[in-house]
Amino acid sequence: MSANQGYTSPGIAGSGAIATGLAAVSTTTADTILLARSEASAWRAEEKVVAACAKIEGGEPSRLRVTTDPKDLADCDVIVEAIVEEVGPKGELLRTIAEACPNADLATTTSSLSIAEIAEAAGTPKLYGFHVFNPVPRMKLVEVCIPDGAADSREKALAWCAALGKTAVEVPDEAGFVVNRLLFPYLFDAARMVERTGMEPGAVDTCMKLGAGHPMGPLALLDFVGMDVSKAIGDALYAESNEPTHNPPPIIVKMCEEGKLGRKSGAGFYSYD
Repeated sequence: MSANQGYTSPGIAGSGAIATGLAAVSTTTADTILLARSEASAWRAEEKVVAACAKIEGGEPSRLRVTTDPKDLADCDVIVEAIVEEVGPKGELLRTIAEACPNADLATTTSSLSIAEIAEAAGTPKLYGFHVFNPVPRMKLVEVCIPDGAADSREKALAWCAALGKTAVEVPDEAGFVVNRLLFPYLFDAARMVERTGMEPGAVDTCMKLGAGHPMGPLALLDFVGMDVSKAIGDALYAESNEPTHNPPPIIVKMCEEGKLGRKSGAGFYSYD
């Protein structure tokens, strides 16, 4: 297989929204294996992928295989890790995958962590960033971060993006890459405004939708991303930059402590049935 053909045997490691969304999109071009942590999460992940495929032109559930055994990914030419946004678990999973699948290229969907740090935790320099956005079937951008150790993967990674119908932009290995590094100070400032002024979240969001032409207000977007994920991204940004605008505001921290994580928990800045 030449580099300009991208990948033909992809594997996705994870069972959340990003992992299942990417797996569904991947079925448009190739047989895809999804690695889940347990039988229960495998069953739920398969349901999510099948549902997503129904909404994607060319999505083909019959091209999906779900497993809980990393050895089943041995013939994959790329494996993309898409689990919790923490260096330790990512590194541990990638180390396991690298041992079971020594010939596969390795990528991570991290949205805020250092690729170099994850690669060090995984014990391999051959790791690159492949940051897709939620919902993966609809969002066109992929931030691709190719460190020197993964330079041989560059052409294949970019070709795969094109095959998936995505636009790839190469970004530096900097916490948050481009989108989150610029986006989260804005989102956090909206949260601080609610905290400071007592404005209703809907009023703030209406201002930004109608006044700035944004498709979704910042507080609704925080609910969509999830307060726990938003806090993790802010913590990672702040640890690297020490910029006060990157530090998650107290209202976000409190909501995490109270379990008000946004849409996925039924309550955040808004309530969800």
